[in-house]
Amino acid sequence: MAVPASVTVLAVVLAAVVGVVVGAAGVRWKARSRRAAVVAAGPTVAELLARIVRRSHAGLAVINRFGDVVLSNDRAEVLGAVVDARPDGRVAAAAERIAEQGGTAEIDLSPPVASRRAPQSVIARLGPLGDGFVVVEASDTSAAVRLEAVRRDFVANVGHELKTPVGAMAVLAEAALDADDPAEVTRFTTKILHESRRLGSLVTELIELSRLQGGDPLPELDPVEVDDVVREAVARVRTSAEAAGTDLTLDAPKGLEVAGSSTLLVTALANLLENAIAYSSPGSTVSVRRRAVGDRIEISVTDRGIGIAPEHQERVFERFFRVDPARSRATGGTGLGLAIVKHVAANHGGEVRLWSEPGVGSTFTLRLPAPAPETPEPAPAVVGNEPPHHHRNGTSVLEPTSRGDR
Repeated sequence: MAVPASVTVLAVVLAAVVGVVVGAAGVRWKARSRRAAVVAAGPTVAELLARIVRRSHAGLAVINRFGDVVLSNDRAEVLGAVVDARPDGRVAAAAERIAEQGGTAEIDLSPPVASRRAPQSVIARLGPLGDGFVVVEASDTSAAVRLEAVRRDFVANVGHELKTPVGAMAVLAEAALDADDPAEVTRFTTKILHESRRLGSLVTELIELSRLQGGDPLPELDPVEVDDVVREAVARVRTSAEAAGTDLTLDAPKGLEVAGSSTLLVTALANLLENAIAYSSPGSTVSVRRRAVGDRIEISVTDRGIGIAPEHQERVFERFFRVDPARSRATGGTGLGLAIVKHVAANHGGEVRLWSEPGVGSTFTLRLPAPAPETPEPAPAVVGNEPPHHHRNGTSVLEPTSRGDR
């Protein structure tokens, strides 16, 4: 019996479809088999957890009901939670209590004697894992402790610095009210004006320092002419220099540039100049020099004043620190100028350096990154029938017609 042609065609189509389906299933099965083989050959979940524990910045340890350390990382030993593969005594006692009674605990593991190499403050937190196991997480809290100490000192210093001029103004105002002699009234009111200006400068610099330290982004960095910064800063302190009998000498303009905020850089340099004038003897000289050194632009302010003792040189950039408090108060200094300079330099990616010798003088150098050289744009390719002058790597380019085209 003959098979109809239509049936034959249908059978062929069905066979092809079945072949495609079976082939696709085979591909999927092979893909799943390869994925399963990769998973089987890779690390187990336990191994991944062990890697996480080892790489953790916190000191991690797991203690069983018998007080043995069953899992820990090197950081736990650095922070003192684990000593010679055994839990610290305070940690062991807290872990035993948690294993029996539940709950959590927090322990101070700070070393009794401060060391530059060891963390100054360590806090360990313990919690139950069930089945008698307790997890220990130790953290280095030295930075937070230092920050809190700085905050307390800052608040105390600000309170003291603000209290001094405010108290002086109140006393002077009472004296002026009781004075009958016009000359005495003038003398008291002049002192009140001096203290009020000092108070205003203190508040202004506190706001400026808070903004620099508070993480506020700098304005968009623009090309700044160093010569312009020097000129404006010198103009700002010219009156102070004349009143103190100090000569200001400048080197020749250099045509240097930096990327930054002109306003902040002028403020920083003016603070260095004011500081140099305040600690110089009448008739002495304060000089300013600018130069390029490698990938840095340096602006140096040198005075021939009293100098700074070596033990004070690391502290002069601290807020409210004064080498000579009596001299600083007499000149109206706030003790914040050099701190502002340090933060302006840091916010520009630079630094401020100090050289000083008692009885000889001091040099403060503001070092800022030099702007990266601009990459010249490639010359346009020749269009049309104009003949090229040069060939570079197979590309025809025109010779620039003048230096201004480069």
